[in-house]
Amino acid sequence: MNYDPQAVELNNAIKAANPHVLDMLSERGKAIFFPKKGILSQSAEAKGAKINGTIGTALEDNGNPMVLASLFEQLNLKSKSAFNYAPSPGSPDFRKTWNDMMTKKNPLLKGKAFSQPVVTSALTHGLSMTGYLFVNEGDEIVSPSLYWENYDLVFGNAYGGELKFFPAFNNDSAFNVEGLKSAVDSSKGNKVIVLLNFPNNPTGYTVSVEEAKAIKDVLVAAANKGKNVVVIIDDAYFGLVYEDGILSESMFGYLADAHERILAVKLDGPTKEDYAWGFRVGFATFGCAKNSPAFYGALEAKLGGAIRGNISNATNLGQTLLNNAYMHDGYGAEKTEKYEILKRRYQKIKEILAAHTEYAEFFNALPFNSGYFMCVQIKSGDAEAVRKILIEKYSTGTIAFNDVIRIAFSSVPLDLLEDMFANVYKACRDLAGK
Repeated sequence: MNYDPQAVELNNAIKAANPHVLDMLSERGKAIFFPKKGILSQSAEAKGAKINGTIGTALEDNGNPMVLASLFEQLNLKSKSAFNYAPSPGSPDFRKTWNDMMTKKNPLLKGKAFSQPVVTSALTHGLSMTGYLFVNEGDEIVSPSLYWENYDLVFGNAYGGELKFFPAFNNDSAFNVEGLKSAVDSSKGNKVIVLLNFPNNPTGYTVSVEEAKAIKDVLVAAANKGKNVVVIIDDAYFGLVYEDGILSESMFGYLADAHERILAVKLDGPTKEDYAWGFRVGFATFGCAKNSPAFYGALEAKLGGAIRGNISNATNLGQTLLNNAYMHDGYGAEKTEKYEILKRRYQKIKEILAAHTEYAEFFNALPFNSGYFMCVQIKSGDAEAVRKILIEKYSTGTIAFNDVIRIAFSSVPLDLLEDMFANVYKACRDLAGK
């Protein structure tokens, strides 16, 4: 494939710092670039000119953006600048804010070199853009068997990646580190992509600190054997951990400088962390042991180019409102208040399951300690039949797949949790004819 000279320049910057990462890029990833010429560069050169007819936005005669009063009056903003386009990689101020917050929330990152976060249109878009950069048709993507079903569309349908699963748990009690090792070691070719999602959707499980270190050791061992490893870290539910001893930081802290053949891609954002689901704002951050400022700049530029060619840019309004919220004096206390609501629901479920040993006749809870969800494994194996009985007879909605039912306690009031699990039990009894 013949690459644009601007793509070649970025590829050379990556290769100069770490040729292994250049090999990790998909053909799309090698070809993409952020245009420094054309409309964007010419508009940048004209910034500040007395007469500026470059950007395709509509301005009033006084230079302010044209804004409908019926929209602006709904917002408590001092400036109308949020109605303008954001840069494709995101607002510089917002990126810096998130970088500072991310570093503070992840002490393991102290002293480590990683990229500036790039703004995506929330986690799904971040996953898709990561697939754009790194997934060729036929590339294997290693994931626990309990995973978010949208990965099938994002990596399989869109880019032709092949998801390769290993059992998520050992004896329904601990993360299956050996299963991960086996899947990585047996992957074809010299590149493997690994998907890690903690707290996990659907199970609500986060690894212990010891398990996190073991995962790192598995990936480092693979890299030492010559595998190029792209680790996609889906941190959608970051921070929502409810027990001591489990990982309270991101796996990114362990992997951002783990090996020159390991590229960690952290995908996170305010969607679940800050209860802003409809804002559609997220971040992607790169980390690798062998790097340089030009190396990270090239990866940011490639991601920015992919975003430019996909959605142009994420919502500037969402970035503005969130950045303002992060500067607000009450932000920390407000976030703690919502966290405590979720934690009380989690603790209530633990109490319910401990008090009702009879439930074990029909289902058992898979390990959970964090996030929005927990899962029960139906011993009859027919979770879909149980789900239908629940909705039709007991007006109770759940998600079923294979022999597992996912319960989103994030959306169930505390005083209805007892009824919810009782209904699951009754639906199982109905199915068994008891």
